Amino acid sequence: MKKKILSVFGTRPEAIKMAPLVKELEKNKDIIDSKVCVTAQHREMLDQVLEIFDIHPDYDLDIMKPNQDLYEITSRVLLKMRDVLDDYKPDMVLVHGDTTTSTTAALAAFYKQIAVGHIEAGLRTGNIYSPWPEEMNRKMTGALSTWHFAPTQLARENLRTENVKEANIFVTGNTVIDALYLAASKIKSSPELEQSIIEELNGLFHTDLASVLNSKYILVTGHRRENFGDGFIHICESLQEIAREFPEVNIVYPVHLNPNVKGPVYDLLKGFKNIHLIQPLSYLPFIYLLERCYFVLTDSGGIQEEAPSFGKPVLVMRNTTERPEAVHAGTVKLVGTDKDKIVTETRRLIKEQSYYNSMAEAHNPYGDGKACERITKQLINF
Repeated sequence: MKKKILSVFGTRPEAIKMAPLVKELEKNKDIIDSKVCVTAQHREMLDQVLEIFDIHPDYDLDIMKPNQDLYEITSRVLLKMRDVLDDYKPDMVLVHGDTTTSTTAALAAFYKQIAVGHIEAGLRTGNIYSPWPEEMNRKMTGALSTWHFAPTQLARENLRTENVKEANIFVTGNTVIDALYLAASKIKSSPELEQSIIEELNGLFHTDLASVLNSKYILVTGHRRENFGDGFIHICESLQEIAREFPEVNIVYPVHLNPNVKGPVYDLLKGFKNIHLIQPLSYLPFIYLLERCYFVLTDSGGIQEEAPSFGKPVLVMRNTTERPEAVHAGTVKLVGTDKDKIVTETRRLIKEQSYYNSMAEAHNPYGDGKACERITKQLINF
């Protein structure tokens, strides 16, 4: 009898990291009955990733509403997951990482006494409010899971410290590297696709795109709830100073649509000739810019894993990270939202080639692009 596995995700980052696993599961149709459930916690950004990887969900909870809060997301996912689990009756539910979708789907499975497999398990900062609510989401999802697919040895040790059974932990590498390699290969193998990406980017920039791509440009992303308010104001003030000090350096900032981000960013950064505020990017154009940038300023988690695969240094605008492996390896440096730290470290990367090289040439600790193969092998063996 085939094993019935339900993969559940709802945000763009989850979709990117789960997509290659869904495709790998599909290769084993003779022994695995794989279905996909999306919550659409992020609707438009999720759909873009589904289209890129040609994934057609079997269940779509479609919970997205304007200005939804964590209470609404949690309650809607929980109630709708009950109906999905009653209909499909899976042997296992796979969830990813640290979103409200992941934790709530794991809780729904637990209520039905269905085993949960946690992809990207074991990441910890040790502070339940940083990042918030992701750190607690991770811990709760881990407590509800039977099988833990840890991306690194450090993540494994975190789980062992929490008394997770050794036999239930598997170090696989991170599936985001699998997705990254798939995307980069897709772009490089199709001149038509690359041209369509360039055309999409041309429509977003209010300047000559080639002049930006051929410059030393900094790629910026920011969306963390913990940085709302003063955090984003300090980030924007840092970018102002960098733009003034280095007029030859372009700053490319795809701005998150959340008003807590978009408001201060446009208020403080609009009007700088070398700061390019653009609409949020779909996955492939973002990867295209990431591969060509000089370095990255971000508060994102996934980019801390993706950028080192392209040899790009990362300055993380957070005070803590659940991905310390890259800090230890030297590819990532924490700068928080402290204006002086952000400007000082940016200045060093621009002016000191040896410092830049020490980060750009460091080993990427997050895997070799075969995480999904390892996870699927374990799922087959269970």
